[in-house]
Amino acid sequence: MSARGEAELVASSWEGDGDWDLARVVHALRDARGTRSDGASLRRGPLPSRDALDAIVRGLRSALFPTHFGSSDLTDTSVDYFVGHTLDATLRSLQQQTLRTLAYESEESVAERTVEVLERRAAHLIAQFAARLPYVRALLERDVQAAYDGDPAAKSRAEIMFCYPGVSAIIHHRLAHELYELGLTLLARVISESAHSSTGIDIHPGATIGERFFIDHGTGVVIGETAVIGDRVRLYQGVTLGAKRFPLDGQGAVVKGLLRHPIIEDDVVIYAGATILGRVTIGRGSTIGGNVWVTRSVPPYSQVSQAQAQSECFDGGAGI
Repeated sequence: MSARGEAELVASSWEGDGDWDLARVVHALRDARGTRSDGASLRRGPLPSRDALDAIVRGLRSALFPTHFGSSDLTDTSVDYFVGHTLDATLRSLQQQTLRTLAYESEESVAERTVEVLERRAAHLIAQFAARLPYVRALLERDVQAAYDGDPAAKSRAEIMFCYPGVSAIIHHRLAHELYELGLTLLARVISESAHSSTGIDIHPGATIGERFFIDHGTGVVIGETAVIGDRVRLYQGVTLGAKRFPLDGQGAVVKGLLRHPIIEDDVVIYAGATILGRVTIGRGSTIGGNVWVTRSVPPYSQVSQAQAQSECFDGGAGI
């Protein structure tokens, strides 16, 4: 029986259960889906699972910081066992989600031969990802230290790890960026959007971010795909590192892949509400004040702020 015939058979059993003519709606939805997106995914297997990727991030976070996010009764002798066991299970799950992604992005239906090729590729990619985890852990250690050093309200590293949304966002980003660099852009975007949903901080996994990065408060921060951020950079809430415009091709479609977001050099501080647009460079050591709008490059060690407000006082109504 054809897929359409099966749908008609199933839908017919629903008729009479309500007043909504379910069979007609099911058939209309099939027509609305078309054959390109849903048809392709059905031939190639299931899509990656957002729930599974959320669990993977939790597993990776526990393996990277076992004393903070792992088991509460870890000892010096059991911590390595915990990390190994957690990491093995998590990487196996990530490999499965990678296989789903590769199958979905494949240009052909997934036959038995194709699955074997994709399985080998998925295993190779996750082996590369695993090899980068010590480097990611070292970067995150410096990020946490930057948060502690840069916030006078911080009382302990534990407080920063558990409570600071900027730290949660950068953990997600460091992991997502590694997947993005391996070409697993769909997995990377799902992980970054999970952090966006929970923290209000939107960092595209393609953004390149240096060491000791700190986002204070964080809500409303947006960092675009081609942004490049140097070392020891600090952002406050509401900062946007965005694109100035989106060029169109001859058919009116947006041209993709252009370098369209800012370059922020080392030791820059950007205060709340600042908006920096386009492929401009903010020179090292500069300070960008709150609520300013920057669309041109700024030389090193600059201070950019709003124009000074002017006010006048009229005593006893004089001058009115």
